[in-house]
Amino acid sequence: MAVQMDHFKDEMEVLKKLDAVDKICDRTVARSKKDDMKRTSALYRLDPYLDEDGLVRVGGRITRANMSRDVRHPVILPRHGHISHLVIRHYHQCVQHMGRGITHNEVRQHGFWVIGGSSAVSQCISGCVKCRSLRRRPLQQKMADLPEDRLEPTPPFTYSAVDYFGPFLVKERRSEVKRYGVLFTCMASRSVHLETANSLTGSSFINALRRFMNRRGVVRQLRSDQGTTFIGARTELRHALAEMDQSQVQEYLLQNGCDWIPFKMNVPHASHMGGVWERQIQTVRRVLEPLLQTVGSQLDDEAFRTFLTEAEAIINARPLTTTNLSDSGAPEPLTPNHLLTAKAKVVLPPPGAFQREDLYSRKWWRRVQYAANEFWARWRREYLQELQSRQKWVLKRRNLEVGDIVISKENEDARGRWPLARVVDVYPSKDGCVRKVKILIADGTLDNEGKRKRPPVELDRPIQKLVLLLPS
Repeated sequence: MAVQMDHFKDEMEVLKKLDAVDKICDRTVARSKKDDMKRTSALYRLDPYLDEDGLVRVGGRITRANMSRDVRHPVILPRHGHISHLVIRHYHQCVQHMGRGITHNEVRQHGFWVIGGSSAVSQCISGCVKCRSLRRRPLQQKMADLPEDRLEPTPPFTYSAVDYFGPFLVKERRSEVKRYGVLFTCMASRSVHLETANSLTGSSFINALRRFMNRRGVVRQLRSDQGTTFIGARTELRHALAEMDQSQVQEYLLQNGCDWIPFKMNVPHASHMGGVWERQIQTVRRVLEPLLQTVGSQLDDEAFRTFLTEAEAIINARPLTTTNLSDSGAPEPLTPNHLLTAKAKVVLPPPGAFQREDLYSRKWWRRVQYAANEFWARWRREYLQELQSRQKWVLKRRNLEVGDIVISKENEDARGRWPLARVVDVYPSKDGCVRKVKILIADGTLDNEGKRKRPPVELDRPIQKLVLLLPS
């Protein structure tokens, strides 16, 4: 009654004034209630009345139904209020954390009519920790701006990314051995270079890297995923790549006098951050699969390397834009091969302004440089604008903060087995949005003495693998 007095004071005064106590069938009283009660009142359409205890109940239209009084004339509760929240939460637990419709129906079946009940139940469910852990979607954030190395016109493969795919079974005499594909892709021109690797050791990767640099020139930066997140790799490949220590690779480069290349690595479990090269691997597979179906059973090392070069040629001949493909008068579609055949051996283009007349120059390098400049001019005009729109994640969301409690999707286990974690650090991007965080995750298994078998460990994770349970 105290809750109703706080929220329905004016309506209760009208009902007391008209002596509307258990007179729900009296037409005179009903007409007077409608005249005296404001049309904007939340109780206007419910035909309310006061029972013998002074509680406001729903009059409604089902007075003659063969049901209990609490179901026919439930007690009215306000939309906002601690009592309303407790009632909804109680019956939400009674129905074992089912959805909005079942919970709302359970509340009404037990004699309570909450104003705006559907919204109130939804708000209660959205704040339920158990429902969040069972059904809440992983976090999202607005898609980040493209990095500078995808927007700068630089020589091919100056800024590159690397990824593994495979394994493939090839014949070696009378036995079969595994071979892996190594994909290098240019961040700006989307060119592709394919190498082979006999194993997943650091030395094998260095050999593939050196072959790539000897043929394509120096590299300023190399992006990659971390170990187990390589898309296109099978389960065996993911486990093997987890053992590849990048620090050993870098140490090997220094000890052998190789060029130092900074590795820019994505956080673990964040394959979407490497979409540039993950999409290229899908393209490589589409090209390789028809070829492998023809002579796959007779494949040896030499044939495998040949197939990779065939796939590389096909992929580098693909158009970067599809705007004018159907226009017979449009220029030839821009492809990575337009630039690969005119790449200079230096990191930066030589100084000077290059004109169309340079095509007829006796100095061959000026012809080459003019062709490269023409590529980048069309690249800016035709391809770069295609990168403007965001295909998804277009709205800014709440940033994760230190102290937030989350569950982390560490593997493909059932959702109920995802471990609980706490955010201990955040890594904001240049636009202020947090897309990766450091979490403190604990092993939930206990030994015979009731102590944890392993101490908590700190891990870097993308927010797309986290579900927020309790804000800080």
